[in-house]
Amino acid sequence: MQIKIPEFSLVVLIGSTGSGKSSFARKFFKPTEIVSSDTCRGIVSDDENNQAATKDAFELVHYIIRKRLKNGLLTVVDATNVQPESRKALMQIAREYHALVVAIVFNLPDSVCLARNNQRPDRQFGSHVVRQHNQNLKKSLKTLKSEGFRQQYILDSEAEVNAVQSIVRQPLYNNRKYETGPFDIIGDVHGCFDELKELLEKLGYQFDTTNTFSVTPPAGRKAFFVGDLVDRGPNSPDVLRLVMQMVKEDKALCVPGNHDVKLLKYLNGRNVQLKHGLDRTVEQLASVSQEFLEEVKVFLDGLISHFVVDDGRLVVAHAGLKEEMQGRGSGAVREFCLYGETTGEIDEFGLPVRINWAAEYRGKTMVVYGHTPVVEAQWQNNTIDIDTGCVFGGKLTALRYPEKELVSVKAKEVYAQSTRPLDFEGKGSADNHNPADAAFDIDDVIGKQIIHTRLHHSVTIREQNAMAALEVMSRFAINPKWLIYLPPTMSPTETSKLPDLLEYPSEAFKYYSDQGVTTVVCEEKHMGSRAIVVLCRDEETALKRFGVSGEGIGVCYTRTGRSFFTDNALEQAFLERIKVACDKTGFWDKFETDWVLLDCELMPWSAKAQALLQNQYAAVGAAATHALPMVNTVLAQAKGRGLEVEHLLKSYTERQKMAEKFVTAYRHYCWPVASLDDYKLAPFHLLATEGKVHTDKTHRWHMDTLAELCDGDSQLLFKTPYKVVDLQNEAEIQQAIVWWEQLTYAGGEGFVVKPMEFIVTNEKGLVQPAIKCRGSEYLRIIYGPEYSSFTNITRLKSRSLGGKRSLALREFALGMEALEKFVERQSLRTVHQCVFGVLALESEPIDPRL
Repeated sequence: MQIKIPEFSLVVLIGSTGSGKSSFARKFFKPTEIVSSDTCRGIVSDDENNQAATKDAFELVHYIIRKRLKNGLLTVVDATNVQPESRKALMQIAREYHALVVAIVFNLPDSVCLARNNQRPDRQFGSHVVRQHNQNLKKSLKTLKSEGFRQQYILDSEAEVNAVQSIVRQPLYNNRKYETGPFDIIGDVHGCFDELKELLEKLGYQFDTTNTFSVTPPAGRKAFFVGDLVDRGPNSPDVLRLVMQMVKEDKALCVPGNHDVKLLKYLNGRNVQLKHGLDRTVEQLASVSQEFLEEVKVFLDGLISHFVVDDGRLVVAHAGLKEEMQGRGSGAVREFCLYGETTGEIDEFGLPVRINWAAEYRGKTMVVYGHTPVVEAQWQNNTIDIDTGCVFGGKLTALRYPEKELVSVKAKEVYAQSTRPLDFEGKGSADNHNPADAAFDIDDVIGKQIIHTRLHHSVTIREQNAMAALEVMSRFAINPKWLIYLPPTMSPTETSKLPDLLEYPSEAFKYYSDQGVTTVVCEEKHMGSRAIVVLCRDEETALKRFGVSGEGIGVCYTRTGRSFFTDNALEQAFLERIKVACDKTGFWDKFETDWVLLDCELMPWSAKAQALLQNQYAAVGAAATHALPMVNTVLAQAKGRGLEVEHLLKSYTERQKMAEKFVTAYRHYCWPVASLDDYKLAPFHLLATEGKVHTDKTHRWHMDTLAELCDGDSQLLFKTPYKVVDLQNEAEIQQAIVWWEQLTYAGGEGFVVKPMEFIVTNEKGLVQPAIKCRGSEYLRIIYGPEYSSFTNITRLKSRSLGGKRSLALREFALGMEALEKFVERQSLRTVHQCVFGVLALESEPIDPRL
């Protein structure tokens, strides 16, 4: 005998004490799947037979069941469960988590149960307990179905129990994880047969010239319909014929829409109102054969509420589906798939007020749906609505998966008028766009966080660091909807072995050579501030892609997420200049994008660090250059009078020279800024455009591509000088070192060494994405005027880089993870979690001078 149960279900064992439930459970289920009331009684009281602990034990039973069902795990309840009230609690929990419930009943005679209990000294309950259990059990047999146990297995004897050879776990009907695609997911058709045929042809599907409903898909691809095949449009019967034929031949999948279900009710003789387009479908079906109508009934009745495909990466449902309902089977799940979620209220157009479930969606599984017509296919939190209102004069849209490409055809005419106004001729209203996501959510980032990344495994964010980051985000950060990336800190070279230098290029080259890197790119390090530029082609893109309205075409922010410019008009003028450069150089068309994210250096440094210069560097420089000459004058006079102060005079003379060098060093980073023409922007990473994170390109590609962009506005945009170095060629290494010396001796900051490939990994893991090598005079600004004295530089050479390098790798992995999630249109919350993680890591106790 086989017992068949759904792969995800709550299995309730029902039977008297001594009926063999626990032995049966151990035989057919994993120990972790069994939730035993006796075991829980033992956990809370150290005595499995302590009936006084029953209340606490069952609270624990229910708690464990909830946790397992929440995580989609089959769960077996090993308790007597002979009373309706005990089963009622289990049924309620199953409904909460949309789990199917199976009853396995051990209806064994009193004598068998008593004999087994007598063999166990810990089970001397008395015969009255067994009799009472079995009396309740026999009453329950009549009510199990009405309680909600649609699957019941009644075992009436020991022989029947022993006859059970296996328990087969059957996949739910919605489990199509083995279907990997690729798919062409098509929005609400609503009887628009001509548009459907045109769209399929545009997608590469070939129609048989002798049979309109015979279709050959592109190799390996399959169509996927989100429902609402019928009503309102001109030709629902042919839409049904085509879709039914494609599904029958395994060339398509289809889920039901609410209009399809209403048509089925009508065909089954139910009393439904002929409105919202059903009247038109009924009229069109009046001329078809009864045989076809029967086929339609069978087809619609067999449609599954939703499908989980591609190993759980994709869910398709007519009105969408919350994460906790995906891959589950219940009436509530089916209702949600058909109608979405409503408040129970009616809006001014007489339509139900819908709850925007997608705004709160946080799942990793992508959800594609229709049901709610929108002007343009609308991404939100790793979900997309592809009902673009074809029947209302809009478009019929398909999403190519996994490519995430949208393909549309325009409606040939307006077949019906939408009750809720939709502007298909214009650009639509903000209401039709819906912001890309909800704003920054504190619940996603407070407390200890463990963030999984593709490049560097898991990154742990400690609670105290999260609190520090929260302060910055809540008080100083830009609109979080723009904040899709933060750059990592950068590790310096190993400390130089040269006596008078802390950093020198040879150590950077050696690091990469030791990591197996053969070619590096050396980029001049600019005297500016790190700046991230998010730029849109127009404000419509800012609204559509970032969910930002009324803030212009983009933003420029610092590496800690703060606005670079305090003057919004200046910022927008700055961004407009970059946009014009993109226009001139054909950037938008070349990259097939309406937005771009650039990693840059914005000069001068003084434009952003004016307060730092005035309050820290200038103050130190002014005090030193005024005080030390006076000290040296007095010491010179003292020496002239024969006092033994020569060593002091020599020391303070050196200190005066170092102070003068300090002033000269920071002045290299300052120039007057009176207008936009006084700024210089040096872009060095073209990080992302629509649909693409450009980490698969070499650093040489980034430099050359951005040099072309700089040609569009050579006054504002600055080309970063760079050199490619073959680490197996000593001559090229020496040439690069000479270049560094020339840069730094002239007062420059130095250069950054990067592997040719943007991302490099080896057997040890992720390799540093960049190493900075700074000149001695720039380091004077960082470490102080007198850092180069023999005593100080000897002490500083003992610096440790382990913490800094670990930080750089973790922040790099988080930054890339955030950007990839945004480009993949995953939940903005998951993007913000990574961005917030970068900011939180910045509060780790690492020497800020490194």
